[in-house]
Amino acid sequence: MDAELKPVLERIAQALERLAPPVPAKPAFGEARLFRHDPRAHAFHPAPDYPLPLESLVGVDRQKARFVENLQRFARGLPANHALLWGVRGTGKSSLAKAAFMAVAAGAADLKLVEVDRDEVTALPALFDLLRVRPERFVVLCDDLSFEEGAAAAKALKSALEGGVSGPPANVLFVATSNRRHLMPRGHAEDRGLVAAHEDAEEEVSVSDRFGLWIGFPPMDQPTYLAAVAGYAQRYGLAAPDLERRALQWAQLRGGRSGRVAWQFIRDLAGELGKGLPL
Repeated sequence: MDAELKPVLERIAQALERLAPPVPAKPAFGEARLFRHDPRAHAFHPAPDYPLPLESLVGVDRQKARFVENLQRFARGLPANHALLWGVRGTGKSSLAKAAFMAVAAGAADLKLVEVDRDEVTALPALFDLLRVRPERFVVLCDDLSFEEGAAAAKALKSALEGGVSGPPANVLFVATSNRRHLMPRGHAEDRGLVAAHEDAEEEVSVSDRFGLWIGFPPMDQPTYLAAVAGYAQRYGLAAPDLERRALQWAQLRGGRSGRVAWQFIRDLAGELGKGLPL
């Protein structure tokens, strides 16, 4: 009987092994400085270094100085605050976060950046617990954060930032960019009843209070926009006799001025002149 059961049991064991989820690979944080987190595959995918130098970002000197100061403290193991970079679109929030990281990481070999998708906010508590036991220090970046999913995502982020009974990880700094200071989703009162919407709103506003550092990015005025264009043109050796006029026409066609619009104009000019750019 045992001889007859053995092959059956072996086939059952093999079938169970095939059904079992694969063992997550150990993160290879020595391969790069920037990573993309995939919670479904339990993987950290290395990414190339961010190429835009910090000094290329103009018109945001105050924001740049404050964010870099906070990041340098974190890199040295000193107390630092989770940061929320908020403001109108195209003002350089995401670029500043990545460029500042690259500048600080140049002098801190154990500093890593892990980017998470805004739709994966509910996976943050598990991610923070995973990073907690690592020897490296991590900046976890969520670009364009908002709570379109409602209070569930807000609660998950609060749980990650507070760390439960064990407290927040000392080696993790969370940085979010958003167009809204309080991370409020659109159509909030329309999707749910007024009482439920108010409760969700309270939940989400309480999340923004967990960020100790708020850095605002106001709309870009014309002199700052032209300074950004001139700075990019000088850095990459792009010359045009009517640079300012063309830059203003470009902004008018785009319906506004911003650092992103300035960079897009520079890309168009570089293509016209047959020159390459790092991005």
